[in-house]
Amino acid sequence: MRAAIRGTELYFDVDGMGLVPSGTKMARRPVVFLLHGGPGGDHVSFKTQLASLSDVAQLVYLDHRGSGRSAPCDPATCTLDENIEDVEALREYLGPARITILGSSYGGMVAQGYAIRYPERVANLILSATAPSHRFIDDAKHIVEIRGTEEQQRVCQRLWAGSFENLEQLHEYYRVMGPMYSRRFDLDKMEEGWQRSVRNIDALNLGFGGFLRSFDFTEELSRITCPTLVLAGAHDWICPPDHSRLIAERIPRAHLKIFAESSHQIAQDEPEAFLAAVRGFLTYCAL
Repeated sequence: MRAAIRGTELYFDVDGMGLVPSGTKMARRPVVFLLHGGPGGDHVSFKTQLASLSDVAQLVYLDHRGSGRSAPCDPATCTLDENIEDVEALREYLGPARITILGSSYGGMVAQGYAIRYPERVANLILSATAPSHRFIDDAKHIVEIRGTEEQQRVCQRLWAGSFENLEQLHEYYRVMGPMYSRRFDLDKMEEGWQRSVRNIDALNLGFGGFLRSFDFTEELSRITCPTLVLAGAHDWICPPDHSRLIAERIPRAHLKIFAESSHQIAQDEPEAFLAAVRGFLTYCAL
């Protein structure tokens, strides 16, 4: 489905019931907006990792503007600020007064910005493998210098510079960096996921070549008032766990869980534990 909002069209999909029979009444389930990583990624991996949560929540999958199956748009508008405003516009379009947000990686940065800007609209917040500021980039560079192979260091130069020229280069990047993103990296599964997904290198380049170098929510995190679950992989190289620790320290009602056997892709490295943590949080918040 598409929503025509803010001068573009956003692709979204909905899974699960918003109202369910409960005795003689209808019980309302939380509406969870799922915000993907990138910039320039899409929602597709959520459908293989989180779809089972539709028995406790109504899941809203969203492709950020210009990304995935959303309509093409001016790449210059594919910014963090625009993504935040798009979430609010889609909330208004769909109608819920308050939403729960699960943001992963870059999606977690969008989620933080939204919860800071629209605290009255966020019922609960889940931040997975993300960071509150541009400082994650310098930390990630340092980790690659220490732990990365020569080939991994080479392909990362395009990420740091925001200089991917085509999808073939991005495909190479994920093949080479896969073992750092996931401790259970499976090349065949990675290739399957690549074929299903739709990538936007312009949005990725704009982020790492521009606004991700300067954004900083650190001093504003205390304005997030809702219950928050912060999830981190102990071996995450791109959003190291110290950034999640900082987020959890600054948000007043935050709970931190670090997955000992995970890197950046927690839902792939420890799928059962990841789902249990998210499901438990959603169930607890619904009480």
